[in-house]
Amino acid sequence: MKRLILSTLALSTCALASAATAPTFSTQRLSAEVKTLSSDAFEGRGPATRAETRTIDYVVAQMKAAGVQPGGDIVDGKRSWTQAVPLLRSAIVGTPELTLTIDAKPQALTQGEQIAVRAPTNGSHGVAIADAPLVFVGYGVKAPERQWDDYKGVDLHGKIAVVLINDPDFETGKGDFGGKAMTYYGRWTYKYEEAARQGALGMLVIHETVPASYGWATVKNSNTNTMFDIVRDKPAEVHPELEGWIQRDLAVAMFKGAGLDFDALKKKAQTRDFHPVALKGETLSARFKADTEVITSHNIVGRIEGSQRPDETVIYSGHWDHLGVGAPDASGDRIYNGAVDNATGIAALIELGRAFAHGPRPQRSVIFLAVTAEEKGLLGSEYYAANPLYPLAKTAGVLNVDALDPHGPARNFTISGSAKLGLLDKLIADAKPYGMAYTPDPKPEGGYFFRSDHFSFAKRGVPAVSFGSGNDWIDGGIAAGKAAEDDYTEKRYHQPADEWQANWPFTGMARDLQLLYTVGNDLANSAAWPDWSRDSEFRAIRDKSAADRK
Repeated sequence: MKRLILSTLALSTCALASAATAPTFSTQRLSAEVKTLSSDAFEGRGPATRAETRTIDYVVAQMKAAGVQPGGDIVDGKRSWTQAVPLLRSAIVGTPELTLTIDAKPQALTQGEQIAVRAPTNGSHGVAIADAPLVFVGYGVKAPERQWDDYKGVDLHGKIAVVLINDPDFETGKGDFGGKAMTYYGRWTYKYEEAARQGALGMLVIHETVPASYGWATVKNSNTNTMFDIVRDKPAEVHPELEGWIQRDLAVAMFKGAGLDFDALKKKAQTRDFHPVALKGETLSARFKADTEVITSHNIVGRIEGSQRPDETVIYSGHWDHLGVGAPDASGDRIYNGAVDNATGIAALIELGRAFAHGPRPQRSVIFLAVTAEEKGLLGSEYYAANPLYPLAKTAGVLNVDALDPHGPARNFTISGSAKLGLLDKLIADAKPYGMAYTPDPKPEGGYFFRSDHFSFAKRGVPAVSFGSGNDWIDGGIAAGKAAEDDYTEKRYHQPADEWQANWPFTGMARDLQLLYTVGNDLANSAAWPDWSRDSEFRAIRDKSAADRK
Protein backbone atom coordinates (compact mmCIF):
# COMPACT_ATOMS: atom_id res chain seq x y z
CA MET A 1 0.00 0.00 0.00
CA LYS A 2 2.85 2.38 0.88
CA ARG A 3 4.46 1.75 -2.51
CA LEU A 4 1.12 2.43 -4.23
CA ILE A 5 0.69 5.72 -2.35
CA LEU A 6 4.22 6.84 -3.23
CA SER A 7 3.72 5.84 -6.86
CA THR A 8 0.45 7.76 -7.05
CA LEU A 9 2.06 10.78 -5.40
CA ALA A 10 4.92 10.69 -7.91
CA LEU A 11 2.48 10.51 -10.80
CA SER A 12 0.49 13.45 -9.43
CA THR A 13 3.65 15.48 -8.83
CA CYS A 14 4.85 14.77 -12.38
CA ALA A 15 1.48 15.79 -13.82
CA LEU A 16 1.46 19.02 -11.81
CA ALA A 17 4.98 19.87 -12.94
CA SER A 18 4.13 19.15 -16.58
CA ALA A 19 1.03 21.33 -16.42
CA ALA A 20 2.99 24.17 -14.85
CA THR A 21 5.46 24.19 -17.75
CA ALA A 22 2.94 23.78 -20.58
CA PRO A 23 2.89 26.72 -23.02
CA THR A 24 -0.13 28.91 -23.57
CA PHE A 25 -1.88 28.74 -26.93
CA SER A 26 -3.07 31.82 -28.79
CA THR A 27 -6.83 31.88 -29.27
CA GLN A 28 -6.34 34.58 -31.90
CA ARG A 29 -4.08 32.39 -34.02
CA LEU A 30 -6.38 29.39 -33.62
CA SER A 31 -9.37 31.45 -34.72
CA ALA A 32 -7.50 32.96 -37.68
CA GLU A 33 -6.29 29.56 -38.89
CA VAL A 34 -9.74 27.97 -38.64
CA LYS A 35 -11.28 30.98 -40.37
CA THR A 36 -8.81 30.77 -43.25
CA LEU A 37 -8.96 27.00 -43.74
CA SER A 38 -12.76 26.97 -43.69
CA SER A 39 -13.24 30.01 -45.89
CA ASP A 40 -14.93 29.69 -49.27
CA ALA A 41 -11.55 30.25 -50.91
CA PHE A 42 -10.55 26.74 -49.80
CA GLU A 43 -13.67 25.26 -51.43
CA GLY A 44 -14.30 22.66 -48.72
CA ARG A 45 -10.76 21.20 -48.97
CA GLY A 46 -11.62 18.35 -51.34
CA PRO A 47 -8.73 15.94 -52.03
CA ALA A 48 -7.25 16.04 -55.54
CA THR A 49 -8.84 19.39 -56.35
CA ARG A 50 -7.25 22.82 -56.67
CA ALA A 51 -8.27 23.28 -53.05
CA GLU A 52 -5.79 20.56 -52.03
CA THR A 53 -2.88 22.56 -53.41
CA ARG A 54 -4.14 25.69 -51.67
CA THR A 55 -4.57 23.79 -48.39
CA ILE A 56 -1.13 22.20 -48.53
CA ASP A 57 0.53 25.51 -49.38
CA TYR A 58 -1.18 27.23 -46.46
CA VAL A 59 -0.52 24.53 -43.87
CA VAL A 60 3.12 24.12 -44.93
CA ALA A 61 3.64 27.89 -44.78
CA GLN A 62 2.18 27.98 -41.27
CA MET A 63 4.30 25.05 -40.11
CA LYS A 64 7.44 26.65 -41.55
CA ALA A 65 6.64 29.92 -39.79
CA ALA A 66 6.04 27.97 -36.57
CA GLY A 67 9.55 26.49 -36.78
CA VAL A 68 8.59 22.92 -37.71
CA GLN A 69 10.80 20.96 -40.15
CA PRO A 70 9.60 18.84 -43.10
CA GLY A 71 9.05 15.14 -42.35
CA GLY A 72 7.54 13.66 -45.51
CA ASP A 73 8.81 11.63 -48.47
CA ILE A 74 12.52 11.77 -49.19
CA VAL A 75 13.11 13.69 -52.43
CA ASP A 76 16.67 14.20 -53.71
CA GLY A 77 18.03 13.02 -50.38
CA LYS A 78 15.96 15.44 -48.27
CA ARG A 79 12.65 15.22 -46.48
CA SER A 80 9.81 16.99 -48.26
CA TRP A 81 6.67 18.38 -46.65
CA THR A 82 4.29 15.75 -48.02
CA GLN A 83 3.74 12.03 -48.45
CA ALA A 84 2.22 11.06 -51.79
CA VAL A 85 -0.99 9.04 -51.39
CA PRO A 86 -2.23 7.26 -54.56
CA LEU A 87 -6.00 6.96 -54.58
CA LEU A 88 -8.70 5.62 -56.85
CA ARG A 89 -11.18 8.40 -57.56
CA SER A 90 -14.66 7.55 -58.83
CA ALA A 91 -17.50 9.95 -59.64
CA ILE A 92 -20.97 9.21 -60.98
CA VAL A 93 -21.58 10.74 -64.40
CA GLY A 94 -24.99 12.36 -64.69
CA THR A 95 -28.03 11.20 -62.75
CA PRO A 96 -28.27 7.54 -61.74
CA GLU A 97 -31.24 5.56 -63.05
CA LEU A 98 -32.60 3.71 -60.01
CA THR A 99 -35.78 1.64 -60.12
CA LEU A 100 -37.41 -0.44 -57.41
CA THR A 101 -39.98 -2.96 -58.62
CA ILE A 102 -42.59 -4.31 -56.19
CA ASP A 103 -45.21 -6.77 -57.40
CA ALA A 104 -44.38 -6.00 -61.04
CA LYS A 105 -44.87 -2.26 -60.44
CA PRO A 106 -41.68 -0.24 -61.07
CA GLN A 107 -41.08 3.01 -59.20
CA ALA A 108 -38.23 5.41 -59.83
CA LEU A 109 -36.03 6.28 -56.87
CA THR A 110 -34.37 9.69 -56.63
CA GLN A 111 -30.70 9.87 -55.75
CA GLY A 112 -30.28 11.68 -52.44
CA GLU A 113 -33.92 11.33 -51.42
CA GLN A 114 -35.08 7.76 -50.84
CA ILE A 115 -31.69 6.31 -51.76
CA ALA A 116 -28.04 7.32 -51.86
CA VAL A 117 -25.77 5.19 -54.04
CA ARG A 118 -22.01 5.53 -54.12
CA ALA A 119 -19.77 5.77 -57.15
CA PRO A 120 -18.23 2.31 -57.67
CA THR A 121 -14.81 1.53 -56.21
CA ASN A 122 -14.72 -2.14 -57.22
CA GLY A 123 -12.66 -1.42 -60.31
CA SER A 124 -15.59 -0.97 -62.71
CA HIS A 125 -16.45 2.11 -64.76
CA GLY A 126 -20.12 2.04 -63.96
CA VAL A 127 -23.04 0.03 -62.65
CA ALA A 128 -25.44 -1.91 -64.87
CA ILE A 129 -27.84 -3.99 -62.79
CA ALA A 130 -31.17 -5.19 -64.14
CA ASP A 131 -33.88 -6.59 -61.88
CA ALA A 132 -31.61 -7.95 -59.16
CA PRO A 133 -33.48 -9.82 -56.38
CA LEU A 134 -33.36 -8.33 -52.88
CA VAL A 135 -32.45 -10.30 -49.74
CA PHE A 136 -32.63 -9.08 -46.14
CA VAL A 137 -29.51 -10.24 -44.26
CA GLY A 138 -30.20 -8.77 -40.82
CA TYR A 139 -27.17 -6.92 -39.51
CA GLY A 140 -24.89 -8.49 -42.11
CA VAL A 141 -22.54 -9.95 -39.52
CA LYS A 142 -20.36 -13.01 -39.91
CA ALA A 143 -18.45 -13.40 -36.64
CA PRO A 144 -17.26 -16.97 -35.99
CA GLU A 145 -15.70 -16.01 -32.65
CA ARG A 146 -19.18 -15.01 -31.48
CA GLN A 147 -20.90 -17.98 -33.14
CA TRP A 148 -22.86 -15.52 -35.27
CA ASP A 149 -23.69 -15.76 -38.97
CA ASP A 150 -26.36 -13.64 -40.62
CA TYR A 151 -25.55 -15.15 -44.03
CA LYS A 152 -26.19 -18.80 -43.23
CA GLY A 153 -27.52 -20.79 -46.13
CA VAL A 154 -27.86 -17.93 -48.62
CA ASP A 155 -26.34 -17.51 -52.09
CA LEU A 156 -26.05 -13.79 -52.83
CA HIS A 157 -24.51 -14.02 -56.29
CA GLY A 158 -26.51 -11.79 -58.61
CA LYS A 159 -28.51 -10.42 -55.65
CA ILE A 160 -28.56 -7.27 -53.57
CA ALA A 161 -28.33 -7.58 -49.80
CA VAL A 162 -30.39 -5.28 -47.58
CA VAL A 163 -28.86 -4.74 -44.15
CA LEU A 164 -29.45 -2.95 -40.84
CA ILE A 165 -26.95 -0.45 -39.47
CA ASN A 166 -25.06 -0.96 -36.17
CA ASP A 167 -24.84 -4.19 -34.14
CA PRO A 168 -27.45 -6.84 -33.25
CA ASP A 169 -27.45 -5.82 -29.59
CA PHE A 170 -27.62 -2.05 -30.07
CA GLU A 171 -31.30 -1.73 -29.19
CA THR A 172 -31.29 -4.15 -26.26
CA GLY A 173 -28.04 -2.77 -24.84
CA LYS A 174 -26.75 -6.23 -23.98
CA GLY A 175 -25.36 -9.16 -25.89
CA ASP A 176 -22.27 -10.37 -27.71
CA PHE A 177 -21.40 -7.15 -29.48
CA GLY A 178 -20.64 -4.73 -26.68
CA GLY A 179 -24.18 -3.58 -25.94
CA LYS A 180 -24.53 0.08 -26.83
CA ALA A 181 -20.85 0.32 -27.76
CA MET A 182 -20.50 -0.35 -31.47
CA THR A 183 -18.05 -2.98 -32.67
CA TYR A 184 -16.47 -2.92 -36.10
CA TYR A 185 -19.25 -5.28 -37.22
CA GLY A 186 -21.65 -2.37 -36.81
CA ARG A 187 -19.81 -0.07 -39.21
CA TRP A 188 -21.11 0.32 -42.75
CA THR A 189 -17.56 -0.15 -44.06
CA TYR A 190 -17.46 -3.66 -42.61
CA LYS A 191 -20.92 -4.46 -43.98
CA TYR A 192 -19.90 -3.59 -47.55
CA GLU A 193 -16.68 -5.60 -47.19
CA GLU A 194 -18.56 -8.65 -45.94
CA ALA A 195 -21.12 -8.34 -48.72
CA ALA A 196 -18.27 -8.51 -51.24
CA ARG A 197 -16.82 -11.56 -49.48
CA GLN A 198 -20.24 -13.22 -49.68
CA GLY A 199 -20.39 -12.62 -53.43
CA ALA A 200 -23.27 -10.13 -53.32
CA LEU A 201 -23.89 -7.98 -56.37
CA GLY A 202 -24.65 -5.07 -54.08
CA MET A 203 -25.69 -3.94 -50.63
CA LEU A 204 -28.15 -1.34 -49.37
CA VAL A 205 -27.79 -0.17 -45.77
CA ILE A 206 -31.04 0.85 -44.07
CA HIS A 207 -30.57 4.27 -42.48
CA GLU A 208 -32.01 4.94 -39.02
CA THR A 209 -30.85 8.09 -37.28
CA VAL A 210 -30.32 6.74 -33.75
CA PRO A 211 -28.30 3.58 -34.53
CA ALA A 212 -26.39 5.40 -37.28
CA SER A 213 -25.78 8.36 -34.91
CA TYR A 214 -26.39 10.87 -37.71
CA GLY A 215 -29.27 11.99 -39.90
CA TRP A 216 -30.08 11.39 -43.55
CA ALA A 217 -28.46 14.69 -44.58
CA THR A 218 -25.11 13.29 -43.50
CA VAL A 219 -25.72 10.07 -45.43
CA LYS A 220 -26.70 11.97 -48.56
CA ASN A 221 -23.82 14.41 -48.45
CA SER A 222 -21.23 11.75 -47.70
CA ASN A 223 -22.35 9.17 -50.27
CA THR A 224 -23.53 11.03 -53.36
CA ASN A 225 -20.31 12.90 -54.13
CA THR A 226 -16.96 11.69 -55.45
CA MET A 227 -15.71 8.47 -53.86
CA PHE A 228 -12.12 7.55 -53.10
CA ASP A 229 -10.28 4.42 -52.05
CA ILE A 230 -6.67 3.40 -51.71
CA VAL A 231 -5.40 1.63 -54.81
CA ARG A 232 -5.98 -2.13 -54.36
CA ASP A 233 -4.79 -5.12 -56.37
CA LYS A 234 -8.23 -6.78 -56.17
CA PRO A 235 -10.80 -4.08 -55.27
CA ALA A 236 -13.80 -6.33 -56.01
CA GLU A 237 -12.82 -8.48 -53.03
CA VAL A 238 -13.77 -5.65 -50.64
CA HIS A 239 -16.36 -3.71 -52.67
CA PRO A 240 -19.54 -5.09 -54.27
CA GLU A 241 -20.68 -3.51 -57.53
CA LEU A 242 -23.43 -1.43 -55.91
CA GLU A 243 -23.03 0.23 -52.51
CA GLY A 244 -25.72 2.48 -51.11
CA TRP A 245 -28.12 3.51 -48.36
CA ILE A 246 -31.91 3.69 -48.25
CA GLN A 247 -34.28 5.61 -46.00
CA ARG A 248 -36.04 3.62 -43.28
CA ASP A 249 -39.48 4.54 -44.66
CA LEU A 250 -38.57 3.01 -48.01
CA ALA A 251 -37.30 -0.14 -46.29
CA VAL A 252 -40.56 -0.48 -44.35
CA ALA A 253 -42.51 -0.15 -47.60
CA MET A 254 -40.29 -2.73 -49.30
CA PHE A 255 -40.85 -5.22 -46.50
CA LYS A 256 -44.59 -4.58 -46.50
CA GLY A 257 -44.71 -5.09 -50.27
CA ALA A 258 -43.11 -8.49 -49.79
CA GLY A 259 -45.63 -9.43 -47.10
CA LEU A 260 -43.11 -8.93 -44.29
CA ASP A 261 -43.11 -6.94 -41.06
CA PHE A 262 -40.01 -4.75 -40.79
CA ASP A 263 -40.04 -4.39 -37.01
CA ALA A 264 -40.64 -8.09 -36.43
CA LEU A 265 -37.81 -9.11 -38.74
CA LYS A 266 -35.52 -6.53 -37.19
CA LYS A 267 -36.17 -8.07 -33.78
CA LYS A 268 -35.52 -11.53 -35.21
CA ALA A 269 -32.22 -10.27 -36.65
CA GLN A 270 -31.07 -9.52 -33.12
CA THR A 271 -30.81 -13.25 -32.42
CA ARG A 272 -28.55 -16.08 -33.59
CA ASP A 273 -31.60 -17.85 -35.01
CA PHE A 274 -31.98 -15.31 -37.80
CA HIS A 275 -31.82 -16.57 -41.38
CA PRO A 276 -31.71 -14.40 -44.52
CA VAL A 277 -35.14 -13.55 -45.93
CA ALA A 278 -35.85 -12.87 -49.60
CA LEU A 279 -38.04 -9.89 -50.42
CA LYS A 280 -40.23 -11.91 -52.78
CA GLY A 281 -41.46 -10.22 -55.92
CA GLU A 282 -39.05 -7.29 -55.49
CA THR A 283 -36.05 -6.28 -57.56
CA LEU A 284 -33.76 -3.31 -57.98
CA SER A 285 -32.31 -1.95 -61.19
CA ALA A 286 -29.45 0.54 -61.28
CA ARG A 287 -27.67 2.06 -64.23
CA PHE A 288 -25.05 4.79 -64.29
CA LYS A 289 -21.57 5.42 -65.57
CA ALA A 290 -18.61 6.48 -63.49
CA ASP A 291 -15.56 8.55 -64.28
CA THR A 292 -12.69 6.71 -62.58
CA GLU A 293 -8.99 7.42 -62.42
CA VAL A 294 -6.01 6.96 -60.15
CA ILE A 295 -4.93 10.27 -58.69
CA THR A 296 -2.37 11.33 -56.13
CA SER A 297 -3.35 13.18 -53.00
CA HIS A 298 -0.98 14.04 -50.16
CA ASN A 299 -0.50 13.81 -46.44
CA ILE A 300 1.27 16.81 -44.92
CA VAL A 301 4.09 15.83 -42.56
CA GLY A 302 5.99 18.11 -40.17
CA ARG A 303 8.64 16.95 -37.75
CA ILE A 304 10.67 17.98 -34.73
CA GLU A 305 13.70 15.66 -34.64
CA GLY A 306 14.44 14.05 -31.29
CA SER A 307 17.65 15.03 -29.52
CA GLN A 308 18.48 11.61 -28.06
CA ARG A 309 16.29 8.95 -29.72
CA PRO A 310 15.24 10.40 -33.07
CA ASP A 311 14.24 6.95 -34.37
CA GLU A 312 11.46 6.83 -31.76
CA THR A 313 8.33 8.81 -32.60
CA VAL A 314 5.27 10.45 -31.09
CA ILE A 315 2.58 11.41 -33.60
CA TYR A 316 -0.07 14.12 -33.48
CA SER A 317 -2.55 13.54 -36.32
CA GLY A 318 -5.64 15.14 -37.83
CA HIS A 319 -7.25 15.26 -41.26
CA TRP A 320 -7.00 18.33 -43.48
CA ASP A 321 -9.72 17.31 -45.95
CA HIS A 322 -13.46 17.86 -45.94
CA LEU A 323 -16.29 17.24 -48.41
CA GLY A 324 -15.39 19.91 -50.97
CA VAL A 325 -18.12 21.33 -53.21
CA GLY A 326 -21.34 19.31 -53.34
CA ALA A 327 -25.11 19.45 -53.42
CA PRO A 328 -26.59 22.79 -52.32
CA ASP A 329 -28.39 23.19 -49.03
CA ALA A 330 -31.71 25.00 -48.64
CA SER A 331 -29.99 28.37 -49.02
CA GLY A 332 -28.11 27.29 -52.14
CA ASP A 333 -24.71 27.02 -50.43
CA ARG A 334 -22.61 24.31 -52.10
CA ILE A 335 -19.31 24.69 -50.22
CA TYR A 336 -18.83 22.28 -47.32
CA ASN A 337 -16.45 24.48 -45.34
CA GLY A 338 -15.61 22.06 -42.52
CA ALA A 339 -14.72 24.61 -39.85
CA VAL A 340 -15.11 22.35 -36.83
CA ASP A 341 -14.56 19.22 -38.92
CA ASN A 342 -11.61 19.53 -39.18
CA ALA A 343 -10.08 22.97 -39.60
CA THR A 344 -9.91 22.96 -35.80
CA GLY A 345 -7.69 19.86 -35.85
CA ILE A 346 -5.29 21.32 -38.41
CA ALA A 347 -5.04 24.58 -36.48
CA ALA A 348 -4.25 22.42 -33.45
CA LEU A 349 -1.41 20.64 -35.29
CA ILE A 350 0.09 23.94 -36.41
CA GLU A 351 0.02 25.40 -32.92
CA LEU A 352 1.27 22.21 -31.25
CA GLY A 353 4.12 22.29 -33.76
CA ARG A 354 4.88 25.87 -32.76
CA ALA A 355 4.91 24.91 -29.09
CA PHE A 356 7.39 22.09 -29.64
CA ALA A 357 9.56 24.15 -31.98
CA HIS A 358 9.86 26.98 -29.44
CA GLY A 359 10.23 24.75 -26.40
CA PRO A 360 12.98 22.42 -25.19
CA ARG A 361 13.88 19.93 -27.90
CA PRO A 362 12.25 16.56 -27.09
CA GLN A 363 14.27 13.37 -26.75
CA ARG A 364 12.03 11.48 -29.18
CA SER A 365 10.96 12.86 -32.54
CA VAL A 366 7.51 14.41 -32.77
CA ILE A 367 5.48 14.18 -35.99
CA PHE A 368 2.61 16.46 -37.02
CA LEU A 369 0.65 14.41 -39.54
CA ALA A 370 -2.16 16.13 -41.45
CA VAL A 371 -3.77 13.34 -43.47
CA THR A 372 -5.90 13.40 -46.57
CA ALA A 373 -9.16 11.66 -47.46
CA GLU A 374 -10.41 10.96 -43.94
CA GLU A 375 -13.89 11.78 -45.13
CA LYS A 376 -13.50 9.13 -47.83
CA GLY A 377 -12.81 6.34 -45.34
CA LEU A 378 -9.66 7.20 -43.33
CA LEU A 379 -7.62 6.73 -46.50
CA GLY A 380 -4.71 9.09 -45.80
CA SER A 381 -4.03 7.58 -42.39
CA GLU A 382 -4.59 4.09 -43.79
CA TYR A 383 -1.96 4.75 -46.44
CA TYR A 384 0.51 6.16 -43.90
CA ALA A 385 -0.01 3.25 -41.51
CA ALA A 386 0.47 0.77 -44.38
CA ASN A 387 3.48 2.71 -45.67
CA PRO A 388 4.90 4.43 -42.60
CA LEU A 389 7.58 7.06 -43.00
CA TYR A 390 8.75 6.20 -39.47
CA PRO A 391 8.50 2.62 -38.10
CA LEU A 392 5.24 1.83 -36.34
CA ALA A 393 7.06 -0.49 -33.93
CA LYS A 394 8.93 2.55 -32.57
CA THR A 395 5.94 4.88 -32.64
CA ALA A 396 5.22 5.38 -28.95
CA GLY A 397 1.72 6.71 -29.44
CA VAL A 398 -0.71 8.63 -31.63
CA LEU A 399 -2.81 11.55 -30.40
CA ASN A 400 -5.46 12.32 -33.00
CA VAL A 401 -7.41 15.59 -33.06
CA ASP A 402 -10.68 15.69 -34.95
CA ALA A 403 -13.44 18.29 -34.55
CA LEU A 404 -12.30 20.11 -31.42
CA ASP A 405 -14.72 22.47 -29.70
CA PRO A 406 -14.09 26.18 -30.43
CA HIS A 407 -16.28 27.32 -27.53
CA GLY A 408 -15.28 27.88 -23.90
CA PRO A 409 -13.51 25.43 -21.59
CA ALA A 410 -15.10 22.29 -20.17
CA ARG A 411 -14.59 20.37 -16.96
CA ASN A 412 -14.06 17.14 -18.85
CA PHE A 413 -12.73 15.51 -22.00
CA THR A 414 -13.36 12.25 -23.80
CA ILE A 415 -11.94 9.96 -26.45
CA SER A 416 -13.62 8.19 -29.34
CA GLY A 417 -14.75 4.75 -28.22
CA SER A 418 -14.05 2.89 -25.01
CA ALA A 419 -10.59 1.41 -25.62
CA LYS A 420 -8.41 0.74 -22.59
CA LEU A 421 -4.75 1.66 -22.97
CA GLY A 422 -1.88 3.35 -21.18
CA LEU A 423 -2.15 6.42 -23.36
CA LEU A 424 -5.61 7.07 -21.92
CA ASP A 425 -4.28 6.57 -18.38
CA LYS A 426 -1.67 9.25 -19.14
CA LEU A 427 -4.34 11.62 -20.46
CA ILE A 428 -6.43 11.12 -17.33
CA ALA A 429 -3.49 11.79 -15.00
CA ASP A 430 -2.29 14.85 -16.90
CA ALA A 431 -5.81 16.32 -17.11
CA LYS A 432 -6.25 16.60 -13.34
CA PRO A 433 -4.08 19.73 -12.85
CA TYR A 434 -6.19 21.43 -15.51
CA GLY A 435 -9.35 20.60 -13.59
CA MET A 436 -10.49 18.21 -16.29
CA ALA A 437 -11.90 14.74 -15.71
CA TYR A 438 -12.29 11.91 -18.19
CA THR A 439 -15.81 11.12 -19.36
CA PRO A 440 -16.23 7.90 -21.37
CA ASP A 441 -17.49 8.27 -24.91
CA PRO A 442 -21.10 9.48 -24.41
CA LYS A 443 -22.17 7.75 -27.63
CA PRO A 444 -20.28 4.46 -27.87
CA GLU A 445 -23.07 3.25 -30.14
CA GLY A 446 -21.87 5.74 -32.76
CA GLY A 447 -18.75 3.68 -33.40
CA TYR A 448 -16.52 6.76 -33.32
CA PHE A 449 -13.52 4.60 -32.47
CA PHE A 450 -13.67 3.31 -36.04
CA ARG A 451 -14.43 6.69 -37.60
CA SER A 452 -11.26 8.70 -36.90
CA ASP A 453 -7.73 8.41 -38.19
CA HIS A 454 -6.27 6.90 -35.02
CA PHE A 455 -8.02 3.64 -35.95
CA SER A 456 -5.63 3.10 -38.88
CA PHE A 457 -2.83 2.94 -36.31
CA ALA A 458 -4.75 1.11 -33.58
CA LYS A 459 -5.62 -1.85 -35.78
CA ARG A 460 -1.88 -2.25 -36.40
CA GLY A 461 -1.18 -2.26 -32.67
CA VAL A 462 0.06 1.30 -32.17
CA PRO A 463 -1.38 2.88 -29.00
CA ALA A 464 -3.69 5.58 -30.37
CA VAL A 465 -6.55 7.74 -29.19
CA SER A 466 -8.73 10.38 -30.78
CA PHE A 467 -9.16 13.21 -28.30
CA GLY A 468 -12.57 14.79 -27.85
CA SER A 469 -13.43 18.09 -26.20
CA GLY A 470 -15.66 17.87 -23.14
CA ASN A 471 -19.38 18.62 -22.91
CA ASP A 472 -19.56 19.76 -19.27
CA TRP A 473 -18.94 23.44 -19.95
CA ILE A 474 -17.70 25.66 -17.15
CA ASP A 475 -20.20 28.20 -18.44
CA GLY A 476 -23.52 26.37 -18.66
CA GLY A 477 -22.66 22.84 -17.62
CA ILE A 478 -23.71 19.68 -19.43
CA ALA A 479 -26.96 21.25 -20.59
CA ALA A 480 -25.14 23.91 -22.59
CA GLY A 481 -22.53 21.49 -23.93
CA LYS A 482 -25.10 18.95 -25.04
CA ALA A 483 -27.31 21.60 -26.64
CA ALA A 484 -24.37 22.87 -28.70
CA GLU A 485 -23.39 19.33 -29.68
CA ASP A 486 -26.92 18.41 -30.73
CA ASP A 487 -27.26 21.63 -32.69
CA TYR A 488 -24.00 20.97 -34.52
CA THR A 489 -24.90 17.36 -35.34
CA GLU A 490 -28.30 18.31 -36.70
CA LYS A 491 -27.55 21.54 -38.53
CA ARG A 492 -23.85 21.64 -39.36
CA TYR A 493 -22.10 18.27 -39.32
CA HIS A 494 -21.20 17.36 -42.93
CA GLN A 495 -23.30 20.27 -44.14
CA PRO A 496 -22.38 23.63 -45.72
CA ALA A 497 -23.29 25.36 -42.43
CA ASP A 498 -20.12 24.08 -40.70
CA GLU A 499 -18.58 27.55 -40.96
CA TRP A 500 -16.34 29.71 -38.78
CA GLN A 501 -18.22 31.94 -36.36
CA ALA A 502 -16.93 35.26 -35.07
CA ASN A 503 -18.27 34.61 -31.55
CA TRP A 504 -16.20 31.47 -31.02
CA PRO A 505 -13.73 32.25 -28.17
CA PHE A 506 -11.45 29.20 -28.70
CA THR A 507 -10.57 29.33 -24.98
CA GLY A 508 -11.61 25.72 -24.41
CA MET A 509 -9.60 24.52 -27.39
CA ALA A 510 -6.54 26.43 -26.16
CA ARG A 511 -6.74 24.58 -22.86
CA ASP A 512 -7.33 21.25 -24.62
CA LEU A 513 -4.07 21.86 -26.47
CA GLN A 514 -2.22 22.45 -23.21
CA LEU A 515 -3.31 19.00 -22.08
CA LEU A 516 -2.41 17.41 -25.43
CA TYR A 517 0.98 19.12 -25.39
CA THR A 518 1.63 17.90 -21.85
CA VAL A 519 0.84 14.28 -22.73
CA GLY A 520 2.84 14.29 -25.95
CA ASN A 521 5.78 16.16 -24.46
CA ASP A 522 5.99 13.81 -21.48
CA LEU A 523 5.88 10.82 -23.81
CA ALA A 524 8.51 12.35 -26.10
CA ASN A 525 10.85 12.88 -23.15
CA SER A 526 10.50 9.43 -21.62
CA ALA A 527 11.56 5.89 -22.39
CA ALA A 528 8.03 4.63 -21.76
CA TRP A 529 6.05 2.55 -24.25
CA PRO A 530 2.31 2.78 -23.51
CA ASP A 531 0.39 -0.38 -24.32
CA TRP A 532 -3.13 -1.69 -24.69
CA SER A 533 -4.93 -3.45 -21.86
CA ARG A 534 -4.34 -7.19 -21.70
CA ASP A 535 -7.86 -7.94 -22.93
CA SER A 536 -7.61 -5.56 -25.90
CA GLU A 537 -7.84 -7.00 -29.41
CA PHE A 538 -4.86 -4.81 -30.32
CA ARG A 539 -2.50 -6.03 -27.58
CA ALA A 540 -1.33 -9.16 -29.41
CA ILE A 541 -0.58 -7.18 -32.57
CA ARG A 542 1.58 -4.74 -30.61
CA ASP A 543 3.34 -7.53 -28.75
CA LYS A 544 4.59 -9.01 -32.02
CA SER A 545 6.91 -6.02 -32.47
CA ALA A 546 8.08 -5.89 -28.82
CA ALA A 547 11.65 -6.88 -29.73
CA ASP A 548 12.01 -3.70 -31.81
CA ARG A 549 11.49 -1.58 -28.70
CA LYS A 550 14.18 -3.13 -26.52
